[in-house]
Amino acid sequence: MPAVAKLVPEQTVLFLCDVQTRFKNHIFGFDEVVLTINKMLKVAKALEIPVVVTEQNPKALGNTTPDIDLTSLGPLHVATIDKGLFSMLTPEVKAILHDRVQIKSVVLFGIESQVCVLQSALDLIEAGYDVHVIADGVSSCNQGEIPIALARIRQSGGYITTSESAAFQLQRDAGAPGFKLFSSIIKEEKDNTAKASQKLLQYRAVL
Repeated sequence: MPAVAKLVPEQTVLFLCDVQTRFKNHIFGFDEVVLTINKMLKVAKALEIPVVVTEQNPKALGNTTPDIDLTSLGPLHVATIDKGLFSMLTPEVKAILHDRVQIKSVVLFGIESQVCVLQSALDLIEAGYDVHVIADGVSSCNQGEIPIALARIRQSGGYITTSESAAFQLQRDAGAPGFKLFSSIIKEEKDNTAKASQKLLQYRAVL
């Protein structure tokens, strides 16, 4: 694992892990996690970054919450995979990555931090990908689990970042084409970013 792993749009995929309807009333800061996810999906659309979604046992736990705007992605929404495995790195997801040999980095967000997010990160790191976990885009039914899971990912070679930091890394250059659109997204999401940060990052500073 390199000491520096930069995010490059052409080499990046976004992974959305199991943010499903049945979890809404059980996950700490669920609504704020959704705000962060929608922000990242806007960035993905602006920078043409593919998005892979998983759903854990959707027959029992429901589908991805309709509050998440997947339809706006069009073909950038590569797939929504039904899984029983806790890790997102299912055979179907492995096949998607296999067909995209240029992918080096995975930006990961969703729930739960200590289960599916953690196991996804560990499997992806082991498979050789740079994994960037969005700290204001993950949560758990047990708030105390979250910083421990993020620390575990970092110990294993993952990178803990924020939606704002990751977005600007992906944009890279204020002089690049499309910066006006990117800048408008950041401005539109300013209040949501602050709301999510206040809820989800206040106890993670030590990470």
